[in-house]
Amino acid sequence: MSAPTAVSLYLVLWWLVLFVVLPWGIRREDHPQAGNDPGAPQQHGLLLKFAATSVITFAPFALVYWLVTSNAVTLDDVDWTRWFR
Repeated sequence: MSAPTAVSLYLVLWWLVLFVVLPWGIRREDHPQAGNDPGAPQQHGLLLKFAATSVITFAPFALVYWLVTSNAVTLDDVDWTRWFR
């Protein structure tokens, strides 16, 4: 796997994990001020969520990287005919 491919894969996985992590720890305001969205969080904690996303993304990235570089699963292993019956 080339370096640009690995970086692209990490970034795609990072965005997927970010959308899973974003709702963690969100607390709404009990009495929002007039004009404020009632669903807006009190504290968003984005820096902590970005850090958690970066750490969590390493596991699926390492798995996919290993599968691609070790040839543990190849295109010859997949039975394509059963998908198009």
